[in-house]
Amino acid sequence: MQYLWGRQLRAMYDIAIAGSGFAGSLTAMVARRLGLSVAIVERGSHPRFMIGESSTPLSNLLLEELANTYDLPAIRPLTKWGSWQSRHPTIGCGLKRGFTFYHHGLGQPGAIGRENSLLVAANPHDRIADTHWYRADFDHFLLQQAQEMGADYYDETSLESLRELPDLLEISATRHGQPVHLGAKFLVDATGPRGFLHRALNLDELPLPNYPKTQALYSHFTSVERIDELHDVHETPPYPIDDSALHHLFDGGWVWVLRFNNGRVSAGVAANEWIASQFNFSEGESAWRRLLAQLPAVREQFEGASAVEPFRHISQLSFCSSKINGKRWALLPSAAGFVDPLLSTGFPQTLLGISRMANILKHRWDSPSMEEYLATYSMQTGNELLATARLVSGLYANMGRSHLFKAIALLYFAAASFSETARRLNKPDLAPSFLLNDHPSFGPACERLLELSLHIKTQHDEERLIAEIMQTIEPIDVAGLCRADRNNWYPVDAKDLLDAAHKVDSNRKEIQELLNSCGFYP
Repeated sequence: MQYLWGRQLRAMYDIAIAGSGFAGSLTAMVARRLGLSVAIVERGSHPRFMIGESSTPLSNLLLEELANTYDLPAIRPLTKWGSWQSRHPTIGCGLKRGFTFYHHGLGQPGAIGRENSLLVAANPHDRIADTHWYRADFDHFLLQQAQEMGADYYDETSLESLRELPDLLEISATRHGQPVHLGAKFLVDATGPRGFLHRALNLDELPLPNYPKTQALYSHFTSVERIDELHDVHETPPYPIDDSALHHLFDGGWVWVLRFNNGRVSAGVAANEWIASQFNFSEGESAWRRLLAQLPAVREQFEGASAVEPFRHISQLSFCSSKINGKRWALLPSAAGFVDPLLSTGFPQTLLGISRMANILKHRWDSPSMEEYLATYSMQTGNELLATARLVSGLYANMGRSHLFKAIALLYFAAASFSETARRLNKPDLAPSFLLNDHPSFGPACERLLELSLHIKTQHDEERLIAEIMQTIEPIDVAGLCRADRNNWYPVDAKDLLDAAHKVDSNRKEIQELLNSCGFYP
């Protein structure tokens, strides 16, 4: 025991991490590898139900980079479906081969076909496929790894206040009814939107420009039917439709369906306030059933399903903190802000943030320049959050215009596939930011196009904007997204990447070596 400031301290640490989800535990592992003492503080306990589960190719690549850079051998198998199943088969996850979108009209007969769909493959076969993270298992496993590496863990601990002193922080909490005081040189907040530091420091919440107010309602289910078993699609899609992040879109909102290999299915709806009010999301399961009654194809999928978790309602989904760092604290991107689960943007943003934070801890820890680098981290995090909000606001504004929605979504897939390719080629300078928001040409063009997408009034406006979007995508398109012959279905094709080698400052030989090294061919 130590005694400082007239209070009893449980212990002193280099780093205190608020929150023990995957982001907090992963940050703790990195900090331990850097030789820092770490405390993880969690108000609940594990395993626990968490939403936010769909990984992406860029997310998995960023996780793989962290595992390689900081020698985390237990984590690396979790970056691909095949290695996950062979090394950690008891950790629940789902097979994700791509992104699937179907457009529906509320109260209209449901249609499942190529003409009202968008399918974008993320990988060529199951062995190197992405995954949905069953967070109860995934988060618990990462926490156990952090503990094995020497991080101290305080569960069932309610964080109450923070006092900033010249050389350290005093963190006050209650654990099992008893006061606990921890000292730390630095605190990382991984508690999510409106989390510990937001409350303890009375940080303001900023509105996201031009972003609609949205709500969410969700749970986990069993006995959810597969779309490909209910409907004859007539053509062979680029991947099994249900082995993906499945999105059912309607004007004003969307329903997600994510399958795990333990029989559970994560499903929920995110929608603007008008839709949320119309169906009264606050009523939980009855609201869910009212919504499904207006979406016949989705209702059919859930006809025999049962919720196995209480329905959760989030009355305001989006969040943006007015401040992201202080002298001795920082919010991870997941705590600094959140936009929407659409397109699974949260994981890559958070993993980019962890990577940047790790670099600061490695090279600037406890040095006079650390505050300067934290300010840069804060700026990057804020800019990426705003770029995501612009993209998703454009998508929400056009969920009733299927052709324009698809074109706007391709802005995301073009930026994501270009970024993944650049990083796999060890050329991260070509894509240092999420959604290429600081790219000299694509970034400003994307911002302008997304602003225009909020003000579409005529069919001519829509057609002109779609043409401009495709012209903007073409210089960074490494995935064949500009090919009209694909007709809404985009497979992963080696030829697309080989033909686009010059766009990532490479040649065909370098691309072929990349494809071979990453297991592209079965």
